[in-house]
Amino acid sequence: MDEQLNHYLEQNLPAQKEWVLQLEEQALKDQIPIMDSVGINFLMQLIRIKKPNRILEIGTAIGYSALRMNEAHPEAEITTIERDEPRYKQALENISNQEKQDTIHVIFDDALVVMENLIETSEQFDFIFIDAAKGQYKRFFELASQLLSDSGLIVTDNVLFRGYVANNDAENIPKRYRKMIEKLRDYNTFIINHPNFTSSIIPVGDGVAISEYLGGQNVG
Repeated sequence: MDEQLNHYLEQNLPAQKEWVLQLEEQALKDQIPIMDSVGINFLMQLIRIKKPNRILEIGTAIGYSALRMNEAHPEAEITTIERDEPRYKQALENISNQEKQDTIHVIFDDALVVMENLIETSEQFDFIFIDAAKGQYKRFFELASQLLSDSGLIVTDNVLFRGYVANNDAENIPKRYRKMIEKLRDYNTFIINHPNFTSSIIPVGDGVAISEYLGGQNVG
């Protein structure tokens, strides 16, 4: 997004609580990627509008987005998955510090394995947030679609990844990102053309995709 426009949006966000600022500082200090302030505000607004009963998050990190989603809709039951042990432990501590351990359940495991297990037990969620390994986005979506309730939403972060996804000049993309960028492009095409979803890509934060389930068989 244009830096001037993004700065304007940041200046017009509501004041944040002290615990939010502390988590943002922790993430910055430990170099842990979390949603930027404009992106998380957008996600929270979606939660407020949708008012989901059950939320599934793929990629807990330090628990920042799970806690912000809880802030937006405290009545929601949130299940979030993290495979990195240090981040998992940080998330547990941060969630406990806010006394939200009864409504935010953190699972330490590979998300693909957990999601397959949730499908086997016929679990359903009204809102699924994908913010984990970018190269696995398509598989995450395929599994998430089988866990989604009627008229549920799947929201995916980082789908424009620093603007590189829209850059057709490969020479301007760092080599370490090129394979991932191709997968993100494929993912965006996949969700836009999925017969059982209507999807929009919003240039907010690092790019957020919103996919609404329209119904149909074999959604995976």
